[in-house]
Amino acid sequence: MTPRGCTFCGIVDGSIPASIVYRDPHAVAFLDARPVFKGHVLVVPTAHFATLPDLPAEAIAPYFTVVQRVARALPVALAADGTFVAENNVISQSVPHLHFHIVPRKKGDGLRGFFWPRVRYQDDGERDDYAGRIAAALA
Repeated sequence: MTPRGCTFCGIVDGSIPASIVYRDPHAVAFLDARPVFKGHVLVVPTAHFATLPDLPAEAIAPYFTVVQRVARALPVALAADGTFVAENNVISQSVPHLHFHIVPRKKGDGLRGFFWPRVRYQDDGERDDYAGRIAAALA
C-alpha cells in the first residue's frame, strides 16, 4: 500500500517530476534534488517499503541489481574515480521510502569518510560484548 504524500511514490508514479535516469518494474533511479556532488542518484523500489528491513526477500536481488548497475555506471558516465553508496533506516531518512544514495566520487573531492563523528570501544571486552549481542540477535 502506498502511503499518501510519499514523495518517492509520487516520483515512481510520475505525479512528481524528477530527472529519471533508469526505470524498470522493480526500481526507479533519479537525480537527488539536493546532491552531495552533481550526478548523485537515488534508487528507490517501485513498491513502497519504508526501510531496508521492510523489503521482502524476493525483492532484494532485483532492487540491488539496479543499485549495483547505477554504482557501475556513474564512474563511466561522469569520469568519476568511484562511488559512495549509502542508506539510512528511520534516523536521517528524510523520506520514509527505502532509498539508496549513489554518489560519484573523485580523489580529493573533499568528502571524508562518513558524515558523523567516530567513536572507540573502551577496550576489547566492550567490543566483544557488542559483537556478541549482535551475533545473538542474528541467530
